[in-house]
Amino acid sequence: MVEIESVPEKIVQRKVIVYRTLVDPTVAKISGKKTKDKLFVRFGFLKSKPEEVQFVSTDKYYEPYIVVSGKYSIDYYRKRVYTVEVDAGVGEVVLLEQTFKPVPSKKTAKVIKLVGDERLSYEDEAYLILDKKGREVAPEQVPQAPYEEEPEKILAEFGEKIGKLGIAEDLEVGVIRSRIVKRPSDIERIVEEVFEISERAIIYTPIYEVSFQNTRTGEVRAMKVDGITTEVIS
Repeated sequence: MVEIESVPEKIVQRKVIVYRTLVDPTVAKISGKKTKDKLFVRFGFLKSKPEEVQFVSTDKYYEPYIVVSGKYSIDYYRKRVYTVEVDAGVGEVVLLEQTFKPVPSKKTAKVIKLVGDERLSYEDEAYLILDKKGREVAPEQVPQAPYEEEPEKILAEFGEKIGKLGIAEDLEVGVIRSRIVKRPSDIERIVEEVFEISERAIIYTPIYEVSFQNTRTGEVRAMKVDGITTEVIS
């Protein structure tokens, strides 16, 4: 096996995208009220009475997701030995001005062995979405929405209410690299090879945290409402 250098890479910089909030706080509050009785469930099935659960507040923050799209391709040669059967009485074979001496074989009387180079190509690609802890999530978990024209301004405005990434700077690159870069083990020489990250972004999605209090126990709990779809997340 010949010694081969590391895989060439083309990796774009991360973009920052902030999705525009499409849901009014009042609408988020209404969505929360529809399922507020589920917040205070005892023994897994006993719900609090609706009049015991009172609205407290609605706060908006942004949840980050990392989107990454990558592709790996390789065009290469490998060595291959071709075994050709010949008649038992053949003493030599001349091919392409080369002379080959037949040798005995277990399966047939005689064979000649030709050594050649085969050219092959392999390609794979992947699209991943990771949450702020680096766990892969389904694409439908991140809704589509128009994005803010000045994302940095929104991020600065919300400050601590912006969810922080708990992952390394290039984690998504490593994740997608480990999934699609499968260099063949029988490479003789490489014509062309590249690992490319063509899309890479942090997407901040608006989330409402709607809080309620159980007036009987004084306990306060909150649920998450998607600021784009009004879907109650948890």
